Amino acid sequence: MSQLNKKIKVLIVDDSALVRQIMQEILTSDPQIEIMAVASDPYAAAEKMRNEVPDVITLDIEMPRMDGLTFLEKIMSQHPIPVVICSSLAESGSETALKALEYGAIEIIQKPRLGMRQFLEESKVRVCDAVKAASVANLKIRPEPRKVQPKLSADAVIEKPRPKAMIQTTEKVVVVGASTGGTEALRVLLEALPEDGPALAVVQHMPENFTTSFARRLDSLCRISVKEAQDNDTLMPGQALIAPGNRHMLLKRSGARYYVELRDGPLVSRHRPSVDVLFRSAARYAGRNAVGVIMTGMGDDGAKGMQEMKTARAHTIAQDEHTCVVFGMPQEAIRTGAVDKVLPLQSIASELIHSCR
Repeated sequence: MSQLNKKIKVLIVDDSALVRQIMQEILTSDPQIEIMAVASDPYAAAEKMRNEVPDVITLDIEMPRMDGLTFLEKIMSQHPIPVVICSSLAESGSETALKALEYGAIEIIQKPRLGMRQFLEESKVRVCDAVKAASVANLKIRPEPRKVQPKLSADAVIEKPRPKAMIQTTEKVVVVGASTGGTEALRVLLEALPEDGPALAVVQHMPENFTTSFARRLDSLCRISVKEAQDNDTLMPGQALIAPGNRHMLLKRSGARYYVELRDGPLVSRHRPSVDVLFRSAARYAGRNAVGVIMTGMGDDGAKGMQEMKTARAHTIAQDEHTCVVFGMPQEAIRTGAVDKVLPLQSIASELIHSCR
């Protein structure tokens, strides 16, 4: 089999036999993925890895004999392998999952406590995409174009922007979209902003019950204020609003006030929240008063929305390939001609400050 057609070998590590079975069904439904082995705990996984090294590991956090976080730390310090955490993230568990990202996990998939079969319906594509993103993480070669299932556009949530851009005002707002690798990229970006930095609305693809802890962690690290968005929250300088997991977030305007609106709605570009929804709303309600930033992530969510922002005369920025964990989302936006500047992660904050002043 040629290198281009080589399947991604996955090791599933979970103490639940039901979860192992359903994860096998989910992953083997994708022709690019095969199951190398399954294991009920890290010790069993280590035995499997003596004979063959997987391309990607899916890993639960709470397991007998050794927890997933300890196993992850050992893997990353001894023989780094891309890891996707698949865990039931209660409020208390979200802090552990954030630590997993710091240790080097590529992605977090929320595993429901109940209804695993229903989980298959909405999450099958996302789980497979997470594994494929992990398999190419930090590689300089670009992944093959993927065949994707039909997906809804932002039309399902918000109408297209009006053709006429809004009159410029003194207040500018920043909208940011990220996915795989975005949790740490957002930390770097937001930590670099001063206390009086621009108002930001952020969509990071992540599960429900995760964004509260994520926002709290960033708030403790940054000079700006960071919080999980609530419906009708006002965008203010020196604050970033993080879209809640499983809710679309739109930028709206009433007079001189910018605020966010949260909606349920269908999956858009296979995600909820969707970057396309946020970017389209910025094009529609802020126009040239907006700055758009698209960061590391698998797939193409945000590319169409950024194109609409560009048409509305917003300033648009993409993270460069070298500093992305996965270059998919920025690459798609660049390919459409929607990006004004391509910058390394460390330069984006200063560009935002310059653009908004």
